Amino acid sequence: MMRSLVFKLSVAFLLVSLVGIALVAFFAGRVSANEFSNFAEAQSDSLLMDQLVNYYEINGNWDNLDRIGIGGVPPGDGEVRPFVVTDSQNLVVLSGLNQTAGNRAPRGWLNRGVPIEVDNEQVGQIIFAEGMTRGMQQQPPRTDFSTRVNQAIFLAALGATAVSLIIGVLLARSLTKPLQEMTHATQAVAQGDLTQQVPIRSDDELGQLATAFNQMSADLAQSRDLRRQMTADIAHDLRTPLSLILGHAEALSDGVLPPTPETFDVIHDEARRLNRLVEDLRLLSLAEAGELTLAVRSVQPRSLLERAALAHAPAAQQKQVALTLDAPADLPEVVADPDRMAQVLDNLVANALRYTPENGRIQLTAQQNQTAVQLKVQDSGPGMSATELAHVFDRFYRGDKSRQRHEGGSGLGLAIAKSIVGGHNGRIWAESAPGQGATFIIELPLASS
Repeated sequence: MMRSLVFKLSVAFLLVSLVGIALVAFFAGRVSANEFSNFAEAQSDSLLMDQLVNYYEINGNWDNLDRIGIGGVPPGDGEVRPFVVTDSQNLVVLSGLNQTAGNRAPRGWLNRGVPIEVDNEQVGQIIFAEGMTRGMQQQPPRTDFSTRVNQAIFLAALGATAVSLIIGVLLARSLTKPLQEMTHATQAVAQGDLTQQVPIRSDDELGQLATAFNQMSADLAQSRDLRRQMTADIAHDLRTPLSLILGHAEALSDGVLPPTPETFDVIHDEARRLNRLVEDLRLLSLAEAGELTLAVRSVQPRSLLERAALAHAPAAQQKQVALTLDAPADLPEVVADPDRMAQVLDNLVANALRYTPENGRIQLTAQQNQTAVQLKVQDSGPGMSATELAHVFDRFYRGDKSRQRHEGGSGLGLAIAKSIVGGHNGRIWAESAPGQGATFIIELPLASS
C-alpha cells in the first residue's frame, strides 16, 4: 500500500520527537535518581555531623558518646554501625565497624576519615567503611543538588538534540537525494539529453514524481525520434514528385521528351500529389493545434455511412470487393461535422479497399452504447500485428514497408482522422489480428448527452 509523503514526514517527525523525549526522560530520570540518592546521603551525613558537633559543643568532650543513639543505631549495637568516630588521638569514641570504644583506630583507616571541626579546631574524625567514603558538609547540599539535576537535564536535552539532529539529517538526505537526482536529470534534459531516467526509490509522491519524469523523458525521446522520422518522410515524399516534375520539365526544355499529352499528364499527376501532401500537412497541423474549424450539428449516423458507401461503391465494384452497410435507421443522432466525418470515413474505406483482396468484403456498421454511437469499418484484409496497431495512427506510418509510397496515400490520413475525431470529443481506434482483417471504430457522443 502506498504511503504518502505527508504520512511519512508526520511519522518521521513524531519519531524524532518521541526519541528526543524518551532520551531526555531516560537520562534525566537516571541522573536525577542518582543525584537524589546522593542528596539523601548527604542530608543524612550532614545531620550526623550536626549531631556530633552539637554533642561536643555541649559536653566539651566525647565522654559517654557510645551510650546514646547516633547515626540511627541504638546504644549497644555499635557492631552494625557503618562508621566509627575517633577523637583527636585516634581513639574510637563511638563504636562501629567491629571496633569498640577505647580501641585505637587502625592506621590505614585514618586516610579516609572525615574531620569533625568545632570552632575551626579538629576534635575528631568520622571513618566510614572502605568504599563508603564520601564528602560531608556542615549544611545540607540543596544548592548543589539543584545545580547537578539542572545540569543533568541540560546534558540529556543536549544529547537528545544531537540524536534528533542525526535522525533529521538522515531523513533529509533520504528526501533530498531523489530530488537532487531529478534536478540533475532535468538539467540534462534541458541541455538536450532526453535519455535521462531517475531511479524510483519509493511509492510515495516522490516515487510518483520520478515515474512521471521517466515517462516524460521517454515521451520526449519518442517525440524527438518521431519528429526526425517525420522530417525524413516529408523530405522523401516531397522529393519524389518534385524530382519527377523537374526531370520531365528539363527533358521537355532540352527536347529530350516530346511535348505529348502523356508527358503533361505525368507532370500534372505529380503536381496534384504534391499539392495533396501539402494540404494534408496543413490540415494535420490545424487539427493538432485545435484550430480546425468544425461545423458541428446533429447528424444521423446511418447517413454518414450511406454517404461513404455510395462514394466508394464504384471502386469496390471495380476491385470486386463486396461493400455492405448494416446500420439501424433509428439510431440516436450524434454531434458531428458531416464534411469532416465524411473525410474520416473516406480515408478508412479507402484504406480498407487498398488492403482487401479481390472477392473480399468491407462492412460498414453502426451500433449504440450508453453514451455514444460507434461507427465501424471492417475489412477482410491481411490484418495487423500488435506492433502495427500501436503505430497505425502515427504520421507517415505504413504497415506494409514493401509497398511503394506512390501506391498509397500520404501516410497522414489516419493521423488526420484521429485529430478530427478528437476534435469531436470522440475517439478512434483499431482492432485486428494477423490474417483476420482489421476493424476501425469511431465513437461519437450522442447529441442529447
